[in-house]
Amino acid sequence: MFPAISIVIPAFNEGARLGETIRAICVYLAEHAAGSEIIVVSDGSRDQTAAVAREVFGECGGTPARLIEHYPNRGKGAAVRAGLLAAANEIALFTDADLSTPIEELPKIVAPVARGDADLVFGSRALDRSLIGVHQPWRREQGGRVFNLLVRAATGLPFWDTQCGFKSFRMAACRPIIEAAKIDGFGFDVELLLLAHRAGVRLREVAVRWNHFDGSKLDFFQESFRMLRELIQIRQQVNAGSYDGALGLSLQAKTSRS
Repeated sequence: MFPAISIVIPAFNEGARLGETIRAICVYLAEHAAGSEIIVVSDGSRDQTAAVAREVFGECGGTPARLIEHYPNRGKGAAVRAGLLAAANEIALFTDADLSTPIEELPKIVAPVARGDADLVFGSRALDRSLIGVHQPWRREQGGRVFNLLVRAATGLPFWDTQCGFKSFRMAACRPIIEAAKIDGFGFDVELLLLAHRAGVRLREVAVRWNHFDGSKLDFFQESFRMLRELIQIRQQVNAGSYDGALGLSLQAKTSRS
């Protein structure tokens, strides 16, 4: 059993598969983390995402569930931030709407935070690629590897997979950096990890099972160029000292925990 946690699901036009995801998470939480909550953030969805969420929430029994709606679409980073900052519990995590990382992998990223061993734990496809069941198309998978090499070169982060959508947070330590984050697109993962790393927050990368599911709503090349622009923007913000206040607040939170 785990303490009560908050699970955030960012969703953009996910009406076709969101219901199954919410049901799976509700069943898991009822068995392993009583008192937890689910927060769905519909990010400018034009399909039935919000309606499906409201309908399936009624099937979750005693698991509290909330819907946050963004209009217009703001980006995955903005959706994740909104959900995390609305979390009522001390431990919060976000997961992709397709459950590409099965919810049964949750102990790997929650247990270290619950034990007090880490403040931010994130799933990785790169540490043990034998855990990948269904791979992405070759071009996308290779592009992801190149992007992570660029991230390491540009930021100095010592991690091999910043983009896996399965991350947990001890909110007392991480809330200041989540509040200060500026990237609304898919580069938000890099920004959060870089801020946490610079603030001395205890980070841990763990290998998780992962499967690719068809249904991407983004053009590969447009997505790649946008992420590169966001990576440059993050580097510029760091050099300009734009995050310094948040880093100081996070260090205070770390000190108060010790």
